[in-house]
Amino acid sequence: MDPSLMDLAFTHRSWAYENGRGATNERLEFLGDSVLGFIVTEHIYRTYPERPEGQLAKVRAAVVSGHTLAQVARGLEIGAEMKLGKGEVATHGEAKESILADAMEAVIGAVHLAGGVGASSVFVHRILDPVIAEAAQMGAGLDWKSSLQELAASLGIPAPQYTDQASGPDHERTFLAEVRVNSHILGTGTATSKRGAEQKAAEMAYGVLSKFAEAGS
Repeated sequence: MDPSLMDLAFTHRSWAYENGRGATNERLEFLGDSVLGFIVTEHIYRTYPERPEGQLAKVRAAVVSGHTLAQVARGLEIGAEMKLGKGEVATHGEAKESILADAMEAVIGAVHLAGGVGASSVFVHRILDPVIAEAAQMGAGLDWKSSLQELAASLGIPAPQYTDQASGPDHERTFLAEVRVNSHILGTGTATSKRGAEQKAAEMAYGVLSKFAEAGS
């Protein structure tokens, strides 16, 4: 692969702006997002022929989410390769979920440009097949918020409502989420992202509502 292509995949817009460079990893990210979506979608379609469209969509969403891609990027130590502006360096941008997820998509885009669909397919399967297999077994845990909303609807009660509070400096942000159903707090969760905190709160609430549904059946 042309080294300049991978170098571009690691070039954040903050670095490009400070150094008078117009090229960033955003175009590669755009390409990588589409390549990733296609490869994952085809794989789960072929691998799980018994699953309806709704379940396949949840598996795909879990696999290509920013949270998942950031975790994969951390495993590949992509943060250490990122070219970031001084502001992002000061706030530990190399550890930020959004920057890592975008860079992971940019790397996929670079691999695709260098070797075509064959190379990008091999790469995506190498880094994500274990994640896909795990997601396919998670059931309600694929998306606790969606599962909680579906459970509430099946019980004929109002949709869950979330409130969030953030604390700590920008580079060490902690979020606390609460979820209410019928004005009652059924779950709380803390995480380094708003989404993560709400998912944890929804998981707790799902357990409470599930027991309520079982008791009433």
